[in-house]
Amino acid sequence: MGNGFEGIARQAARHEKVQTVMHYVNQETLAEEHKTQKSGKAVGIDGVTKEEYGERLGENIGELLRRMKSFSYRPQSVRRTYIPKAGSDKLRPLGIPAYEDKLVQGVMRRVLDEVYEGKFKDFSYGFRKGRNCHQAIHEVNQIVMTKKVNFVVDADIKGFFDNVDHEWLMKFLGHDIEDKNFLRYIVRFLKAGIMEEAQRIESDKGTPQGGLCYM
Repeated sequence: MGNGFEGIARQAARHEKVQTVMHYVNQETLAEEHKTQKSGKAVGIDGVTKEEYGERLGENIGELLRRMKSFSYRPQSVRRTYIPKAGSDKLRPLGIPAYEDKLVQGVMRRVLDEVYEGKFKDFSYGFRKGRNCHQAIHEVNQIVMTKKVNFVVDADIKGFFDNVDHEWLMKFLGHDIEDKNFLRYIVRFLKAGIMEEAQRIESDKGTPQGGLCYM
């Protein structure tokens, strides 16, 4: 999936802030994102599957872009479900976006990846392209075996994703991205709300786990 995304990384390396990145959300990139979506996945509150959306893919994407350009496009609330938490008998919440919201988030995630990949430290492995937990474990093993290590700390921030401050998150993004339209849609995704048991819950903080922009 080329589509010039690498140009964002070059811009991020040369300038304090990247500009005019919203145009990367277009007919071609949305169609490519559609191809990457897996079939048979759980649907959002729209009830639309990949196969159904793909029956009129060109028309659907064209209409989506028309609404985005006029700013009449508003992401739908994510459908909340619960899945078992690894290593625990507890459940963790998972937000499932509407299908076309998945497409937009997927392309916007590509933009964010290019903006921030070059800023990450080499020891960071979480949710980065070409990196995984097995590589992180291998790195820890190498450090333990070759260097003097007195202790290893395993820590987790309780409820981190549920309590992300929207205002501070947008200030953070604003340090690196100078595209008001792109940031405007990030806010709309954050404020889209949650549907749980036919009841809409306002989302004034936190990010939905399962949303492609927030992985």
